Amino acid sequence: MVTTTNAPTTARSVRAAGDERLHNPAFQAFLLLRIGFTAAPILFGLDKFAHVLVNWDLYLAPRINDIVPGTAHQAMCAVGVIEVVAGLVVALRPRFGGYLVAAWLAGIIVNLLLIPDFYDIALRDFGLLIGALALARLATAFSPTRPAVRA
Repeated sequence: MVTTTNAPTTARSVRAAGDERLHNPAFQAFLLLRIGFTAAPILFGLDKFAHVLVNWDLYLAPRINDIVPGTAHQAMCAVGVIEVVAGLVVALRPRFGGYLVAAWLAGIIVNLLLIPDFYDIALRDFGLLIGALALARLATAFSPTRPAVRA
């Protein structure tokens, strides 16, 4: 799509447009979700290696552990890598990243439903899944895939 304009684009007009977007509640929601779904997967993914927050190995359902190769810790390290990548995708391409994180959360929910007494965490992750879908939808309005060309 080619956009032409007779008025030259100045740094001041670009800044004014950016300031205007910052006052838009929908844009603010988009930014909050983008920041949250970037930071959380990266931080939690890295913690899969360090176990500072929790022993993540306990969150792998025994049925899943039986079908994945290696130990529960090795599986959770692979999960950590995937989560870091998902967070980076959200940062760079939130329209796609939101759907990626939603799909990942769906897998986590299935895993948690296979562990007795983890249903509350599965319900929380369902709420996060809805938030990731909202991010993907908001990204269609605020994060275009291709910037307009000005001539």
